Amino acid sequence: MSGSDHTTAHLTQRDSEPAFAEPWHAQVSAMASMLVASGVISGAHWSETLGAKLREARLAGQADDTETYYRAVLSALESLLDQARAISGNELIQRRDAWERAYLRTPHGWPVVLNGDFA
Repeated sequence: MSGSDHTTAHLTQRDSEPAFAEPWHAQVSAMASMLVASGVISGAHWSETLGAKLREARLAGQADDTETYYRAVLSALESLLDQARAISGNELIQRRDAWERAYLRTPHGWPVVLNGDFA
């Protein structure tokens, strides 16, 4: 990496630390990897979009931490799924709302179940 390449410097400095603080943070990254591997989104578009989201976060003064990285990964994935028409913006909102309803009714320590939430 050259001295002028600041777009990934914060990530390489974290090589000895986990990239995600929570399991669901890693799951979002795993979903993106699966979508790239299956051809739903291209690796080039994934890299470009994630890089752009990370730059936006840095320019907005957001903390250089695992939460910011997770939010950038999630935002990049949502953008690419919308662009690929794999899921519409309205569908994404409906699914997000269904997850919220499901986790709000789930007792602490129990798995979240989405029975009938997408109907």
